[in-house]
Amino acid sequence: MAAKKSKSAKSKPAPEDFRSDALAQALEKQDIAAVALALRHGTTVVPLVKPGARDNPLDSGEVWTYRDPNSGDLALLLFSDAKNKPANLPPGVGIYSAQWLRKFLGAHPITTVFLDIAGPHPMQASPEELLKALDA
Repeated sequence: MAAKKSKSAKSKPAPEDFRSDALAQALEKQDIAAVALALRHGTTVVPLVKPGARDNPLDSGEVWTYRDPNSGDLALLLFSDAKNKPANLPPGVGIYSAQWLRKFLGAHPITTVFLDIAGPHPMQASPEELLKALDA
């Protein structure tokens, strides 16, 4: 019975798990190669409009994106830590893999990706750059 509890606890990340140390360190160094490596082999925090249903592991929630009202450009915001997400964004976050990021960028007309947009070490990349890094 204890093993079941342990397994269940592992499937639901704790608040401190909503971070990627590798991505945070890469952003601190402003090293695009290290950012690519962190994204390719780790996870990233993504703001959610609507969190997924707790009782449905297939429901990962609805990702929040920003559409520029003047140009119509669509931006995706990624974070190294949920604490870096600005308070004016929706409160929900999800933690996603490189496989998810590759699929999301391929399926949506994203024009730019911001990493830790509000700091402490922001970066910006094109979806093409990120896809190239993820496939390297």
